[in-house]
Amino acid sequence: MEKTYDFGLVGLGVMGRNFILNVADNGFSAFGNDLDIEKVNALKEEGGDTSKVDASTDTATFVKALSSPRKIMLLVPAGKIVDAVIEGLLPLLDKDDIIIDGGNSFFTDTDRREAYLSEKGIHFFGSGVSGGAKGARLGPSIMPGGNREAYQHVKPIFEAVSAKYNGEPCVAYLGPKSAGNYVKMVHNGIEYGLMQLTSEIYDLLKKGGNYSNSQLHQTYTKWNSGRLQSFLVEITSEIFTQKDEIAEGDLVDKILDKAKQKGTGKWTSQNAMDLGIPVPSIDIAVSMREISALKEERIQADALYSRPSVELMDQQELEKLTEEALYFSFIITYAQGLHQLADASREYGYNLDIAEIAKIWRAGCIIRAGLLADITEAFNEDKKLPNLLLSPSFITKVQETVNSARTLVAFAAKNGIPAPGLSNSLTYFDAYTSSRLPLNLIQAQRDHFGSHTYERIDKEGIFHTEWES
Repeated sequence: MEKTYDFGLVGLGVMGRNFILNVADNGFSAFGNDLDIEKVNALKEEGGDTSKVDASTDTATFVKALSSPRKIMLLVPAGKIVDAVIEGLLPLLDKDDIIIDGGNSFFTDTDRREAYLSEKGIHFFGSGVSGGAKGARLGPSIMPGGNREAYQHVKPIFEAVSAKYNGEPCVAYLGPKSAGNYVKMVHNGIEYGLMQLTSEIYDLLKKGGNYSNSQLHQTYTKWNSGRLQSFLVEITSEIFTQKDEIAEGDLVDKILDKAKQKGTGKWTSQNAMDLGIPVPSIDIAVSMREISALKEERIQADALYSRPSVELMDQQELEKLTEEALYFSFIITYAQGLHQLADASREYGYNLDIAEIAKIWRAGCIIRAGLLADITEAFNEDKKLPNLLLSPSFITKVQETVNSARTLVAFAAKNGIPAPGLSNSLTYFDAYTSSRLPLNLIQAQRDHFGSHTYERIDKEGIFHTEWES
């Protein structure tokens, strides 16, 4: 077979099949590869014209079909499978061919693979892809990082298939090495935080205001037309109208309250601790999924302990408080994630442009939101802005909504409604904006029991005291 196809893709699951069809829809020929003949046939059937889209289960046939330099994207599960696919491709590739990992690989794995393949003359870069199956088909947000020159060969394809915001493609070269996978990891961490916050607001409206699913749908729909406009608020409004096909009633009320996870939120949280960057809104979102998994223990504990009777709040007042608290907490969660990106950029040499990242998140991805336009502007105004909370354009937004978060957190605590995402967001804000914290006592304790020393507010230097018993 002659080398005629512009783009190759390994892994023809729902995500891969949709992405390769998106490539073909935008004027590029694409060839797919999967060991599952049913997936290969499904792509051929949906793609129609095999001169534009074709596929094979045979790796050699797949590689031979691609034009040079070959541009091969992997959409397979992260981990050992990525390494196995790479090893299967290597003997068939030529110098300067390009392999793109489009999955949620851990960023250090991407660095390892890039170094390994570079020695063999093969370009490798990680590229985050966000938007789910629909996004892959209609336009995702794409976050590539790696060799800048190699990216130029892929750039026309990625810009064509990506989501568009006011005509601008939601893709940009982000930086060297694993920059793309790292940005996607933190994107997913922010996603965890926003989802946790959205679910807590749902719980407060339902328990604290006795909202029906119909009212919840109307409320989230209204919010989505305002400053909370976002993909997650939009799909949340839709969830409340879905009827159950198996039993009578609304589907959301029949779904088990055990949330699963694939690890990217945990990676974000763990790496933030390694860097020394606080991301408590993301941390607690990961922890809440872990607590949710303890369903049997939660049922047992619920029977052992009494809970306050919930005092219903006026619906109009509650709706105002929840809208403002959710907006406040969304800002705080983005601030934490972007703070982590800025620090990681310095630590790992990514040279990230935070404004550019916010810009390509404005459409296509799971955390897309109207708020990102304001965030993009804030980081464009100050390229070295360390934290979104220090942006003059966000001070008023936060000051106008923080008191609602305080009221709502107090209401939740008084009535035994768990709202740790809201609480952690508020605590982070209060700590970050406090010029003096009680950590002087912790330093005194550390020096008392372990001679760990301390610094003073009135003199330079490192000090130790022989504390009296």
